[in-house]
Amino acid sequence: MTEKSLAEMQREVDAYISQFKEGYFSPLAMLARMSEEVGELAREVNHSFGEKPKKNDEDDNSIELELGDILFITMCFANSLGIDLTQAHNQVLHKFNTRDKDRWTRIEENNTEEK
Repeated sequence: MTEKSLAEMQREVDAYISQFKEGYFSPLAMLARMSEEVGELAREVNHSFGEKPKKNDEDDNSIELELGDILFITMCFANSLGIDLTQAHNQVLHKFNTRDKDRWTRIEENNTEEK
């Protein structure tokens, strides 16, 4: 499968949503939907890494699918508000590389600490 840019994915989502009269949900409804999807991701993570095993009759969802759902609703949210996610990503990385540049302990290439 070929890689897609965020812009391409946003256009695909827009083409999908644009075929329906209802169009995008309101921002408040999308936030509720996003919260719901994050809850479903939390449930899957808890099943995979936590102490709560799935019941035998529960659907076979996956962390990958739940992350995909979150990505889709994020793109819907961004599209409905005219937000370019590539630009938003660049702004966030700039923030991490400036404001937060000393927040975390960096891995050094030539680690000279004694073992």
